[in-house]
Amino acid sequence: MCIQELHFSHLHIPVTINQKFLVHPSSPTPANQSPHHSLYLSNLDDIIGARVFTPSVYFYRSTNTRESLVLERLRDALAEVLVPYYPLSGRLREVENGKLEVFFGEDQGALMVSANSSMALADLGDLTVPNPAWLPLIFRNPEEEAYKILEMPLLIAQVTFFTCGGFSLGIRLCHCICDGFGAMQFLGSWAATAKICKLITDPEPVWDRETFKPRNPPMVKYPHYEYLPIEERSNLTNSLWDMKPLQKCYRLSRQFQCRVKSTAQAQDSSLVCSTFDAMAAHIWRSWVKALDVKPLNYNLRLTFSVNVRTRLKTLNLRKGFYGNVVCLACAMSSVDSLINDSLAKTTRLVQEARLRVSEDYLRSMVDYVEVNRPKRLEFGGKLTITQWTRFEMYETADFGWGKPVYAGPIDLRPTPQVCVLLPQGGVEPANDEQSMVVCLCLPPSAVHNFTRILSLNDCT
Repeated sequence: MCIQELHFSHLHIPVTINQKFLVHPSSPTPANQSPHHSLYLSNLDDIIGARVFTPSVYFYRSTNTRESLVLERLRDALAEVLVPYYPLSGRLREVENGKLEVFFGEDQGALMVSANSSMALADLGDLTVPNPAWLPLIFRNPEEEAYKILEMPLLIAQVTFFTCGGFSLGIRLCHCICDGFGAMQFLGSWAATAKICKLITDPEPVWDRETFKPRNPPMVKYPHYEYLPIEERSNLTNSLWDMKPLQKCYRLSRQFQCRVKSTAQAQDSSLVCSTFDAMAAHIWRSWVKALDVKPLNYNLRLTFSVNVRTRLKTLNLRKGFYGNVVCLACAMSSVDSLINDSLAKTTRLVQEARLRVSEDYLRSMVDYVEVNRPKRLEFGGKLTITQWTRFEMYETADFGWGKPVYAGPIDLRPTPQVCVLLPQGGVEPANDEQSMVVCLCLPPSAVHNFTRILSLNDCT
């Protein structure tokens, strides 16, 4: 099947928290050498869009290992890894002009939580589809404010044991410290260290946030529409935020992705695009059509992260750098054009936005933030696509008990204008390893139309 709508179980997972404890680096770090030690964060790290925790969960089948030993191995390995990755044991605070820095104190460290559930993994339904019901598997203080990051542990890990002998590892990692690639580097080190009970860092982590300091004076060369305030005069807010949207997931085969790309290129013989360009354009158009966005002259944006590591020409970025090196690309179009223009034309918009992101664009964005530091997240008038398909989450997260059954996000509803592209996972070897899972939020009234349009039944 080229495209398959996926379903998850609506259930309540009872979870009992047994203990909470801080994990400190197992040996002295540079933070111990000075009572006022702090670390600089670049404007890529502390831009408003990075001031969030990225939640994810990893499920593991029966380990045949006592719960206490599983917890001990994870804790001890984390303590070892927090030596080279000691910034994750710190906290964030604001300094001049609202800029963030990492600081350290006696009672800091990563937070670990041990929990139990009276359910078995089999009771959770399909473990290959992100399910908002899994939220109890990621620790959050009951009184915690939304988007709170100041003076919070920068890494929060909850280990929940199930009656079948399996367990989940729910992680909240502060985006200010690392982007997705940096997170995979850290997670890989933690997992490898747990697996052989010896510190493994390959590559050695590098801080070096000063590499991305703004120029003096700042030189903003591009308009950076991705960060401009959005005039809210469409029906999107009501459709997505007020109507209690549903989280929907679709499995798209590699064959289907190639078909979308071929359709776009057949419409314009001069178009040579990536599969991502065509798929992002197709999802964007399908979303706008299904939501019946009005008015037709309203300008919409599509934003997505571009990894700039491979595009740096003059900035010397050392191997092992785990900070944020991503830049938002932004495509713009009126509702009318998205509905009536060809898939090829929208694909070209996405491609141009992606190719626009260069080292020069990144430097301009760093300087833009220095001059016009955005104060709030902008959601209205846009769709944001996040690619988790680029991360080797399943290969990375083997702590010694095999690859996880599922690795990825849980609940997209708090940010219903975000679409996540996930790699194919699951307990059984996939017969199409390059399948992709598309997850996004839709109002109930738009689900049928979106499914139909996404299936290329309305691809003009």
